[in-house]
Amino acid sequence: MSQDSDRIKALVTFKKKLEKRIEKLDSEVKELEATLEAVNAILLEKGFKRGDIKEVEAAATTQEEVASLAQATVAVEEKPPQRGTETESVIPLKTMNDEALAIVYIDRDSVHVLPDESKSFSVSTPPFIQFLVERVLAKMQEKDNELVRLGHLTPDKMFAYKIIQEGDLLREIVIKNADEERLRELRTSIRWTLEKMYEKMKS
Repeated sequence: MSQDSDRIKALVTFKKKLEKRIEKLDSEVKELEATLEAVNAILLEKGFKRGDIKEVEAAATTQEEVASLAQATVAVEEKPPQRGTETESVIPLKTMNDEALAIVYIDRDSVHVLPDESKSFSVSTPPFIQFLVERVLAKMQEKDNELVRLGHLTPDKMFAYKIIQEGDLLREIVIKNADEERLRELRTSIRWTLEKMYEKMKS
C-alpha cells in the first residue's frame, strides 16, 4: 500500500511537470506565431507579395540559411528597441486574452503601428481620437513644439506623428523621433486604446 502511495505521489509530481512543460511550450508557440505574423506583415508592408515571400522561402534550402533565418527572427523578437541604431524591432500588441491587436515595427528613425487587419479598427471609435490622438500624441507634439520655440530642440528632432486612414479605417500610425521613454508610454497607450476600441466593436 505504501509503495502504491509513493508511486501515485511520484506520478502526480510528474504530471504537474508535464503540465508546466506543455504550458510553456504553448506559450512559446504563440509567441513564435505572433512574431511570424509580424514579420509577414512587415514584408507585405515593404512591398513584397505573398508569392514573392514563398519564392524567397523556397530559395533558403540549406541548413545554414534556415538557421540564419531562425536566429534573425528570434533577434527581432527579443532585442529591445534602440534609438539611433540600425536595429529593427517587432513588438506584438495583444489583449489581456491574448488576441492580436497590432504590431509595432521600430526601425532606425521611425515607429510604425500596424493594426490587425481582421479587426477593422475605425478612427471614429472611442477612445482613439479622444485619448490616443488628443491626449497622448498631440500632447507630445505640443511639448516638442514649445521646446523648438525656446531653442532647446531642433525642428528635425521634434516628435511628429501621422495617422494613415483608408476611409474611416485605421491603417497605420507613423511616429517620428520618439525616445525610449516615449516609446514605453506609447506602447502602453496604444495597446490600451486598441483594446478599448475592440471591446466597443464587439458590444
